[in-house]
Amino acid sequence: MPFAFFFLESEGFAGLKKGIRARILETLVMLLLLALLILGIVWVASALIDNDAASMESLYDLWEFYLPYLYSCISLMGCLLLLLCTPVGLSRMFTVMGQLLVKPTILEDLDEQIYIITLEEEALQRRLNGLSSSVEYNIMELEQELENVKTLKTKLERRKKASAWERNLVYPAVMVLLLIETSISVLLVACNILCLLVDETAMPKGTRGPGIGNASLSTFGFVGAALEIILIFYLMVSSVVGFYSLRFFGNFTPKKDDTTMTKIIGNCVSILVLSSALPVMSRTLGITRFDLLGDFGRFNWLGNFYIVLSYNLLFAIVTTLCLVRKFTSAVREELFKALGLHKLHLPNTSRDSETAKTSVNGHQKAL
Repeated sequence: MPFAFFFLESEGFAGLKKGIRARILETLVMLLLLALLILGIVWVASALIDNDAASMESLYDLWEFYLPYLYSCISLMGCLLLLLCTPVGLSRMFTVMGQLLVKPTILEDLDEQIYIITLEEEALQRRLNGLSSSVEYNIMELEQELENVKTLKTKLERRKKASAWERNLVYPAVMVLLLIETSISVLLVACNILCLLVDETAMPKGTRGPGIGNASLSTFGFVGAALEIILIFYLMVSSVVGFYSLRFFGNFTPKKDDTTMTKIIGNCVSILVLSSALPVMSRTLGITRFDLLGDFGRFNWLGNFYIVLSYNLLFAIVTTLCLVRKFTSAVREELFKALGLHKLHLPNTSRDSETAKTSVNGHQKAL
């Protein structure tokens, strides 16, 4: 990833013939300088944290100590990033699946809604055809509004064509399954917190399993192991969804025919950091006891009781708050309307409800 980034930014040193060889040479020099910079930063960090002659001598062992130590720093940053992304993703998964699946039609007349949207589309099309090309701003605004109306019409037609099984069975079943998986994840973290308080062997550092095939790592045998695999995959998907849902990383979202190579490299680096930290997070939260990365149990910070306990507490609290905020947003919005507080534009509703509300109100005003 660093090579790809520096190669894109390189032009070749002054005085050399421009071409691929000059760009590769500049990229290699930049990589060497970057390696020296990271080596110096890690050395200074090790001296500040653990000012010991033995620890400084161990940094000379590049393969056995330095690279695992550097990897532990990257995984620690990835675990902190997962602490932000995963709770947001767990609550965001309900919205994402609601957009992908067809919702049940309860007390809704889809034919009437499609008829109204069709009338609005025709009205916008007539207005667009009647405007002159000189009014560029109005044309762009009307084209954007027409595109939104067509998108809404497509969604309504898809809901109408969906079978009764898809509308009334698949959507509720998926929502219940997501709720069960999220609840089990929070319960496992809560149980792990209790185990950390009463049992020292629950710490992730230095715990070694019996080995693959010798004995089951789960108390419930095959069923428990399958449940752990499902939960880890669920956390993986939720962390990616939560990563792109955060406002700071919202601009990182790839777009069709509009994604630069630098942004693609940034996405690859982000996914790699999250992937490297996912096994560490799964073991730290007590979701699995399996050593997913072999030697990650040697990380120094995994042996700190207060760091591990704080990580578990923060994950459980933040996930619970995100879920409560998600499921009570509609109730809070109605309470604000009843009390007249919605006129103050308080940032209490979720971003999804605000977007949906704006689009619906926009269509009503156009009609």
